[in-house]
Amino acid sequence: MANPFKLLVLPGDGIGPEVVSVALRVFESLCQLEQIDVEIKHDLLHGAAWDRYGTFCRDETVATAKQSNALLIGAAGGARWDNLPPPGATPAERDGLMRMREELETYACLRPSRAYESLLARTPFKPEIVAGADVLVLRELCGGLPYGTPRGIDELADGSFQAYDANFYTSEEIRRLAVVGFEIAASRRGKVTSIDKSNVMESGILWRRIVSEVGAEYPNIELEHLYTDNALYQMMQRPTTFDVVIADNIFGDLASDLVASYAGSLGMLPSASLHGLNPGRPAIYEPVHGTAPDIAGRGIANPIGTILSVAMLFEYSMQRKDLAQRIENAVERCLQAGVMSADLGGNASTDQIGEKIISALN
Repeated sequence: MANPFKLLVLPGDGIGPEVVSVALRVFESLCQLEQIDVEIKHDLLHGAAWDRYGTFCRDETVATAKQSNALLIGAAGGARWDNLPPPGATPAERDGLMRMREELETYACLRPSRAYESLLARTPFKPEIVAGADVLVLRELCGGLPYGTPRGIDELADGSFQAYDANFYTSEEIRRLAVVGFEIAASRRGKVTSIDKSNVMESGILWRRIVSEVGAEYPNIELEHLYTDNALYQMMQRPTTFDVVIADNIFGDLASDLVASYAGSLGMLPSASLHGLNPGRPAIYEPVHGTAPDIAGRGIANPIGTILSVAMLFEYSMQRKDLAQRIENAVERCLQAGVMSADLGGNASTDQIGEKIISALN
């Protein structure tokens, strides 16, 4: 490429800096092997940013992000920062990552999970049930309950309280996500499962209507509608029958954690948060797991979810699916060699896993 690829690295909190450090080495190693010119900048987000700057996400960080091709972010958050913002603060003011998603309009969050042959014994499933499972949960990321208004907690006349949140969605917010889902399904196995609660929620009725309209524009893609509660049950009963699952912000969050069970650990799941399938817009790449403060600093965190997020970076922001596949193959070889972290039943360190994967890239 004529200009260097611009990457902003935000390590996050807890185990975030540990897994991001290893994933960044994988990124730099492959860029060096392929002679890809990159420009890497570093900054802070959420708890680390609060501790240094007194805010979860600086305006300067947002400005740098908007001039970047991609962001690599570690897990962010932790109990020590949960109650710092004043009452009445918006979700974006309480969460640096939420603000970044909102600022970059990365409404399409891709969260893939699959069953690895070498990890079938680490799943809660019988091998014959989960073997071959390969699901991508597409979560709407910039709307719904986390952002809806009105919201609040009110004290009533009798001294008790009531709390409320609004699950707002426009037809355009649903339509643009559905288009991404059908486009991705066209490059996979040709099936979309849309999950909602249209039996009890008005937003669910609109969701199902708009997804059906978009589905009519893709006659070669099979469309299945399921109520969310039934969908989660079916995803445990028949995991291999699902391909692309599209859901709103809250239901997508639930579904993506559920499918982590196919891979044997939440530490295996990557994600890409995109402004549609437009490689010209800044995108966010991060693992799905949390900050795991109980193991932070011990060098035993599983970096594979973050490394696979780098693979997604190559595929979606660099348009180099070949290099994404190269990282995925290296991860497979690492697992097959038994080099695994504690959450997968192994004893390899974070750095040892990274070095094994880097060596397998060659």
